[in-house]
Amino acid sequence: MLTGRGRYVSDWNLPGQAHAHFLRSDRAHAEIVSIDKEHALRHPGVLAVFTGSDLDLKSLPAALPARGRGGTELINPGRPALAQGRVRFAGDAVALIVAESAIAAHDAAELIAVEYRDLPVVVSTGDALAAGAPLVHDSVPGNIVLDYESGAEAQASEAFRKAARVIDLTVDISRVVGNPMEPRACLAAYVSDQYHLYTCTQGVAIMRNQLSAVLGVPPERIRVIAEEVGGGFGVRFNLYPEYCAALFAAKRLGRPVKWTGTRSEVFLADEQARDVRSRGELALDASGRILGMRFDMVANLGAYLAPTGPFINTIGIVNCLSGVYDVPATYARIRLALTNTAPMAAYRGAGRPIMSYALERLMDHAARELGLDPAEFRRRNFIPKDKFPYRIAAGFEYDCGDFAGVLDTALHASSWKSFDQRKAESAKRGKLRGLGIATYIEATGAGFAPHDQVELRWEGGGNDSDGRITIYAPTHNHGQGHETTFAQLLSGVLGLPLESFRLRTAGPEFYIAGNATGGSRSLLAVGSVVMLAGQEMVKKGMALAAEALEAAVADIEFVQGRYRIKGTDRAISIQNLSRQRPGALDIQYQNKFGATFPNGCHIAEVEIEPETGDAEIVSYVACDDAGNIINHQIVEGQMQGGLTQGAGQVFNELAVYDRSGQLLTGSFMDYAMPRAGLVSGIKLIDHPVPTKLNPLGAKGVGEAGVTGSMPALMNAVVDALRQAGVEHFEMPATPARLWEALQKTKQ
Repeated sequence: MLTGRGRYVSDWNLPGQAHAHFLRSDRAHAEIVSIDKEHALRHPGVLAVFTGSDLDLKSLPAALPARGRGGTELINPGRPALAQGRVRFAGDAVALIVAESAIAAHDAAELIAVEYRDLPVVVSTGDALAAGAPLVHDSVPGNIVLDYESGAEAQASEAFRKAARVIDLTVDISRVVGNPMEPRACLAAYVSDQYHLYTCTQGVAIMRNQLSAVLGVPPERIRVIAEEVGGGFGVRFNLYPEYCAALFAAKRLGRPVKWTGTRSEVFLADEQARDVRSRGELALDASGRILGMRFDMVANLGAYLAPTGPFINTIGIVNCLSGVYDVPATYARIRLALTNTAPMAAYRGAGRPIMSYALERLMDHAARELGLDPAEFRRRNFIPKDKFPYRIAAGFEYDCGDFAGVLDTALHASSWKSFDQRKAESAKRGKLRGLGIATYIEATGAGFAPHDQVELRWEGGGNDSDGRITIYAPTHNHGQGHETTFAQLLSGVLGLPLESFRLRTAGPEFYIAGNATGGSRSLLAVGSVVMLAGQEMVKKGMALAAEALEAAVADIEFVQGRYRIKGTDRAISIQNLSRQRPGALDIQYQNKFGATFPNGCHIAEVEIEPETGDAEIVSYVACDDAGNIINHQIVEGQMQGGLTQGAGQVFNELAVYDRSGQLLTGSFMDYAMPRAGLVSGIKLIDHPVPTKLNPLGAKGVGEAGVTGSMPALMNAVVDALRQAGVEHFEMPATPARLWEALQKTKQ
């Protein structure tokens, strides 16, 4: 990367490649009456113009391994690679233009005449669920693709009937745009009866399987290739329709087809995220113990189902429904609604920040209503250490944890008890200082593939010290440091220096099955498989070393990279052994490791300037249990990134559509991303409770920062505003929105 040898998607070029451009709908909902492409076809350099009726492709996949209320199944209305009959959101791809140059393709797109017949638009879930609302898809009654539930409704209702007090809170988890550094792009080719797709992805195996469903060919005939990827965050997990259309065009034309998207297309047509309204309720006894919880949520899935959209907004939300609390009865209902907006799917946390935000905002609100310290109210309801393994009422089982210990460590580090003094000092300077806390838990690492596969292959070397191993793994690195951590794991097993290893995750010359990077699973799942593969390599080499050293296998030991006859100095290095027997030490290995439950306590302090609405994070303490940590620096980087991402949504980010379905926040002039320095005064603390669910004892950390920071920061904002008489406030806490809320209290 430092020497400029890194290749992003747009850096790839193939001989004879053509260039693509997508004509997109300029309206949110309309029938396509006609498409006149004749003028575009006559434009110099144009090779072809494809519309929806030209493409012989199947719908993009979307599924859910669960049923809804009453045994109902998910309704998938389908999504074509190019719009067919109707457009359903502003940015829907209508035509693909392929030309000798990108400029020619772009210019030709302006010559295509599309006649539309406008249809009524629904943008919010409130509009979509209203009686008689226009249908986004005729096959989806009431715009609801699934009415999902989790937990036991009858038991929860009984808990509320017995409650001494019921407290409720409705919150909106706002819509955001992922906006990775690198806009989406692809280079599609059809070579020797194989589809090759160079693209930005979080893992080739998942995308390869999704492509298989659309193209109608076995996944073995598909290669997805990626080197550098400028950010993932969940929005690079899935297949996109443009990739399917480009592959179709490449096969039809017999030439590679390259497409490089723009930042505007990221805003319009990339998967967006969150956009859930939640009404939460707590049933409490007279001592403030939680008897039951209920949540009623409506999730906006946009105009089409993205492959992971239904999963993220159901199982992804409720897998830790009752959080870190010992609650005997819980129930959640989530309705998945369609609107005329961009499709929704995974974004860092993949549903868990939604649940954490809804629950932890409710917990803080309840503590204030009861007149209790928010930390002590949580402690009163924690799952105690002696109850593990603990099966929550929604059905998932936590294997271990020390929630009270995590809380105590965070309270001490944040000087919790002296907050009133700091609040008074801020008041002297005319500022409102708020304190927020969140004790979160999340499920990580489950994955969709049946197993994770890795290969370890030796490369030849000229002397005893330069034999190298290439690690082939399915989980793609785009900022997580897999090259480092996987090398650390193998270095510890094989006794070789870190520079002895290189990582490959996608290429036309090999085929690896497994899960993509996502769900904070790469280290605990694929890393565990890598380590076990190294151990299998050592075992495999024992017989080979015994033969080379002319000794019995029982007399051989492996110490610091060398096989040695016990009690002697006769030895052979594992590198030399690999050169003597080329390929004999190479390993193919697969295994499966499932969900773990990292958790933590985050405590934030925020100052608000009432005259301007400007808010500043003045203190942030994060105490997290991520199990065993392999590389502390990488963990700190992941935490800092996640904290900043959560802060971005709380203070800056909001995707806004007008009533006609036009995206008003379609550029960085209108959509504010978090910047360096947004989260200052960070103090990161470990409180590890190693899991036994994988050989590393690791729990995952990539999404912990955002899962904890969103509720902690918003609770701090609400606490500050409460001092000025603001009773309810929804994110984002931009200066304008904060100032407006404070001004209303003066009226």
